[in-house]
Amino acid sequence: MYALVVDSSTPAVTAAVVELDASGVVLRAERATVDAKAHGELLAPQVHAVLAEAGIAARDLTAVVAGVGPGPFTGLRVGLVTAAALGQALNIPTYGVCSLDGLGAAQNGSGRGAQAGGGLSGRGAQAGGGPTVLVATDARRREVYWAVYRDGVRITGPAVDKPDAVPAEADYAVGEGAIRYASLLRLPVLPQPRYPSALTLATLAADRVLAGKPSEPLTPLYLRRPDAAEPKPAKPVLR
Repeated sequence: MYALVVDSSTPAVTAAVVELDASGVVLRAERATVDAKAHGELLAPQVHAVLAEAGIAARDLTAVVAGVGPGPFTGLRVGLVTAAALGQALNIPTYGVCSLDGLGAAQNGSGRGAQAGGGLSGRGAQAGGGPTVLVATDARRREVYWAVYRDGVRITGPAVDKPDAVPAEADYAVGEGAIRYASLLRLPVLPQPRYPSALTLATLAADRVLAGKPSEPLTPLYLRRPDAAEPKPAKPVLR
């Protein structure tokens, strides 16, 4: 069976087609374009492109998997509205996954992260449970969305904070926010991955897709109020 994966929680606008069966999840096509101001313009064409590359039609999809954030209001809404609309139009279920998990769950304690960082083993690895990883994406306003993982499992978060307020209880950090604010996080930072992995998001939803679980509401993880605000009443003019 095939599933469409979309994520617009970061500047990387991502669409992918994956094939799932009892043996695992295989990536069949993917488009990821980094543009923080063009989520709405990019996502729909990328959905069409990955369907064409995978050689399937929209009617062949079994499910839609969407990264639900955390992310900035406007960009995140594009992906979730697209996923929900496709689910309704095709009468197929939708499943949500925390977008930070698309980075953190890939750091599965296999030692890959420590090797890439040139020997970043530390508290987590010494405890015998694999390295502890901070995932941080850019939340704008000089803040980051973050969560902490051990063996690919989220143990803290998600949350939003100033970089210097994020707990430094990890062995290393990944993500665009970690790279941007490396000097404030007080942790070694790996250059990759920067953005959520569509394959990892699909893998995290695979059990639900294969079991035919009921469709889930795609509730966005905004973690804070949007920038826009209702105008305040006009002040009376004193004469």
